[in-house]
Amino acid sequence: MRRVLSLVLISLVAVTMTGQFKQFSDVPAYNAAPPTKGQALPPLMAGDQLTGSNFQKAYQAAAYKAAARVPNVLHQLPCYCFCDRSAGHNSLHSCFESVHGAHCTTCMKEAFFAEEQTRKGKTAKQIREAIMKGDYQSFDLEKVGWTDFNAPATAATKKPVTHKTSH
Repeated sequence: MRRVLSLVLISLVAVTMTGQFKQFSDVPAYNAAPPTKGQALPPLMAGDQLTGSNFQKAYQAAAYKAAARVPNVLHQLPCYCFCDRSAGHNSLHSCFESVHGAHCTTCMKEAFFAEEQTRKGKTAKQIREAIMKGDYQSFDLEKVGWTDFNAPATAATKKPVTHKTSH
């Protein structure tokens, strides 16, 4: 009986520890630091590239414009669509180098969230921690206040961004 209880206890400890390690392995790829001095990040899609069949909704192009305001921050953020595993992306920045971001609500929500939080003075690390907790999920892309992100950069820093909160 004592042997059975020992095996059960060891099994429970093993299962508990596996769950804790799984939590850490479920964080998508990101860069822990900003780009090094002189390191050029790949360009994000911009301008005329943000038109056509891949950009049917106004918030799609607005997400790329929001991303363009904080590329160094996006470089330091994971993308919870897990495109690091399916497309080889190394951060949220990678999503906006192609049309991938225009077709993914997770990418767009995270980009809007990152831009908003940067304007509020949050660091990339703070934004990353909030994204890991799922705080970006409260953005409703249809009501995100995309005109604020579509405006010139100087106006975007002054206007409040409205988004749906779930409390």
